[in-house]
Amino acid sequence: MQIKFGTDGWRGVIARDFTFENLSLVAQATMDYLNREGLGGKGLVIGYDRRFLSRDFARCVAGIAAGNGIRVRLTDDYAPTPAVSWAVRESGAGAGVMITASHNPPEYNGFKVKEAFGGSARPSTTKVLEEIVAYNADNNRRPVAMPFDEACSRGLVELFDPCQGYFRQIGRYVDLDLIRKSGITALVDPMYGAGTGFIPRLLGAVDEIHTEPNPLFGGQPPEPIGEHLAELSGLVKSGRYRVGLALDGDADRIGAVDENGEFFSSHNIFTVVLQHLISHKKLTGAVVKTVSTTRMIDLLAEKFGLELFETPIGFKHICELMLDRDILMGGEESGGLGVKGHLPERDGILLGLLLLESMAVSGKGLRQMLDETMDEIGHFHYRRIDRRIEDAAKQELICRLSSAPPSEIDGHRVAGTNFSDGFKFMFENGDWLLIRPSGTEPVLRLYSEAGSPAQVDRFLRAASVIADG
Repeated sequence: MQIKFGTDGWRGVIARDFTFENLSLVAQATMDYLNREGLGGKGLVIGYDRRFLSRDFARCVAGIAAGNGIRVRLTDDYAPTPAVSWAVRESGAGAGVMITASHNPPEYNGFKVKEAFGGSARPSTTKVLEEIVAYNADNNRRPVAMPFDEACSRGLVELFDPCQGYFRQIGRYVDLDLIRKSGITALVDPMYGAGTGFIPRLLGAVDEIHTEPNPLFGGQPPEPIGEHLAELSGLVKSGRYRVGLALDGDADRIGAVDENGEFFSSHNIFTVVLQHLISHKKLTGAVVKTVSTTRMIDLLAEKFGLELFETPIGFKHICELMLDRDILMGGEESGGLGVKGHLPERDGILLGLLLLESMAVSGKGLRQMLDETMDEIGHFHYRRIDRRIEDAAKQELICRLSSAPPSEIDGHRVAGTNFSDGFKFMFENGDWLLIRPSGTEPVLRLYSEAGSPAQVDRFLRAASVIADG
């Protein structure tokens, strides 16, 4: 099997692609890379989520690390990805590995690599890992592993709690006392994932739903988007809560429900938190967004005189800029948002707390804050739809749009394009449409943002026609 890293790590269907055998090949390549780069001696942090077999997969990786002479700090239970990433940075480890498929459907699992700076492995790093996997396969280099119990007894694997250091960092960044004293009634939906229990542990009296172990995630992917948050929305609409927060399967992504019980998208969260960082925390720096992210960020950056960068989808691209430049905030449509002074990494828990802090500071609800911003910069509507697409059809569509992209869509002249990741068409009034084949699933994603919901729907219908050929 050819191992390919997608937008964040390698993922596959459990027992078909993501097997112990394939995982061992990827783990061995990772240890070869760490030892070759002189990082193995600094040790490796390993964490895992609540998916099927994640603990066993993590122990498999730990045994291979030990077999290659690399000391391991393995989380003593499931943990959020950002807590594992912070442990990598705080402990000075050579790298980290997180066993998770993030927001993918329950049949998937995955292998995320975190570099020493505590962020997602850069494209240059994952390219080398892919090359080592292929080299080892071609040269019949088999994984070198030590039985897990033996590795523990010899002191090569140490169990640890990643939360203590992570909680200290969160407490430095967010005014937790202010949130507690504000009296904001918040409800958290960790979607049965690795973020379960973490916000209540930080704040105290916060209610949660969907906390029990459930590797099927209640029958839907643990992705915090509107159609997956009906129960959270209903409970906020009942009047018992003023806001709802939702975390994805490994808690590095955030979704929310506003004071009206309506879904509050990652675009809206990005907008409100960016305004909060600038206006209340008095932070400065450039802003990064991916190609599928709202134009509201462009307009806010323009309003405050901040430099703006646009990258392909995948937080690893944002991470590279956060390492090289003074970046205030970076984010993507899928709910991955990161901020200055923390990690060059997504953190759903921190972003959820920043939303609560912005409410506590302003005394306003999320929708009220967003509406006030939109009254200044313009009102925007956004929607994404996903369609299943087979590989042959996907390749045909890519070839067709690459060679003969449309100059007009739904009667609107295409004023500009961005084909860095998918096929983005911009129109003269600022509306846009993106047609993007997924890099990790047999899915075609269609995105649009426009001045009215009706226009968004028309662009998405036009994109479906284009996709059908």
